[in-house]
Amino acid sequence: MKIARIGLLCCFLVNGLLAQDLKTSIDRYLDSLYKASDFPGVSLAVILPNGEAIASAKGKADLESNQSLDSRHFLLAGSIGKTIVAATALKLVEQGKLKLDEPISTYLGKEIWFDSIPNARSITVRMLMNHTSGVPEHVQNEAFLKRTAQEPDKIWTPLECIRYIFGKGLFEAGKDWGYADTNYIILGMIMEKITGKQYYDLANELILKPSGLKNIIQSDRRELKGMATGYSQPGSPFLIEGPIIKDGKFVINPQLEWTGGGYATTPTDLARWAKYLYEGKAFNKEMLDMMLQGVPSKLGNNLYGLGVIIGESRQGKTYGHSGWFPGYVSEVKYFKDHGFAIAIQFNTDEMPKVKGFGRFVNPIAEMVVNDLKK
Repeated sequence: MKIARIGLLCCFLVNGLLAQDLKTSIDRYLDSLYKASDFPGVSLAVILPNGEAIASAKGKADLESNQSLDSRHFLLAGSIGKTIVAATALKLVEQGKLKLDEPISTYLGKEIWFDSIPNARSITVRMLMNHTSGVPEHVQNEAFLKRTAQEPDKIWTPLECIRYIFGKGLFEAGKDWGYADTNYIILGMIMEKITGKQYYDLANELILKPSGLKNIIQSDRRELKGMATGYSQPGSPFLIEGPIIKDGKFVINPQLEWTGGGYATTPTDLARWAKYLYEGKAFNKEMLDMMLQGVPSKLGNNLYGLGVIIGESRQGKTYGHSGWFPGYVSEVKYFKDHGFAIAIQFNTDEMPKVKGFGRFVNPIAEMVVNDLKK
């Protein structure tokens, strides 16, 4: 018995030393990345196969006050929030309340505005979730963007958002692929319609509370505690430049994103979420298999499933998503063949400085795999 305990203790000590070596390597990589670039800050976390977390951050959370960025700071995760929206929808499918291949007219067809949606009568729930509906992106509408910049206190209803795409279809439903937050706004409307509950309440009940993750918070107001200030690029399509938070308030209301994204996170809980989700802990295996049925996308060589980007790397297959909200870009990936997840977040969206920001995950993944082989 004593020998077994000693062996177990030695195992813990060795694993701890290996994890510390890995953290040192990650810290050095982020430090070199930060010194070679001109972005405000970068925050990263790795969740190892055994659940252990390694977190690191470099740079500033706020340039004006010179506050250092900490891995506990929240950053807006942008479209990565679609992974939570999709998980909530699939939980409703699991419960028999929603059907993926049902026309959305089943749920919204009696609304007086419904037939103004492009392809309204031929879109299915699955098409919304994998972006094959032919519905365009309301976030790219100039009038919408101007109004969000001019009226930061406005509370946007889902219907107000989708009105910007009425009568403006991209292609016949199911015949092509086109990414649009609008798809997920419509999905959110469907979920609220069939349950009689507000989306955030539904997601908290079905997904986030069971996950036990405390540092994924809804970005539904202009004031959120613990945020790192984001910095929006010159000439931003969102018509906002410079710091996104002034005097403690966002200069553009993140509430407008809703089920197109809708969350702020720390990298640690963002990576934990990816591991939890893609290891099938959010719902049963049948739902996970459905989520991971990908279609050809226009995101490089990646496939797109139900709220998930499915890719290949030197370390094997990856599941995850990227996100962009004015002032912030994020990437999260779960490495299926090795059982670990990585999340990286920047508090700038100045693309020349963070172009292809997802690529920064790959050197970290290589370090983790090499470490796991020791």
